[in-house]
Amino acid sequence: MRKVRLTAIMAMVLISLSSMSCKDTKKENNKDNHLHSEINQGKMDISNSAMNSNTQNSVEQKVLTNYIALKDALANDDNANAKELGIILAQSLKSFDSSGFSSNEKLELNDIIENATEQAEHIGYSDIAHQREHFKILSKDIIDMVAITGTKMKVYEHYCPMYDNKNGGAWLSMNEEIRNPYFGNKMLKCGEVKREIN
Repeated sequence: MRKVRLTAIMAMVLISLSSMSCKDTKKENNKDNHLHSEINQGKMDISNSAMNSNTQNSVEQKVLTNYIALKDALANDDNANAKELGIILAQSLKSFDSSGFSSNEKLELNDIIENATEQAEHIGYSDIAHQREHFKILSKDIIDMVAITGTKMKVYEHYCPMYDNKNGGAWLSMNEEIRNPYFGNKMLKCGEVKREIN
């Protein structure tokens, strides 16, 4: 009888200890969950802050991405796609906000954006020969814009000495490989890498 009582008491003690241990574990889990929640909230706050401060940067990247897509369409001799991409590029240029830059940069960027938008719009309704003429001016504008804004994307400035009565024409590309937008399939590999940006 005494053994049964002692066993019962030991069982109750074990149950109590394990119950207390579970409560402590739950408290620690709750603390951990709360801590993870605070950390995640902090990450979200930092992320949201970074998103707000990088909003303009994303517009700049969108402009550059749309420009590169237009360059690729011209290199592929795709007049119809280049028309659509010219309009898309013009719209992304119109959403560019220069207010975060110095007053001199702001003036210069506004001029660049105005001219680049006009060139992109002309590409939106021109035949491919005229698209390429406008693309040469547009490329100078985009290169000038990137010189001021910088870019997080690695891009290459290419140059073809043969275009425009041998006055040459430059363009930006995300690839080191030459794919000439001024001649397309006629002289697709004509050109050289002038520099790497970023």
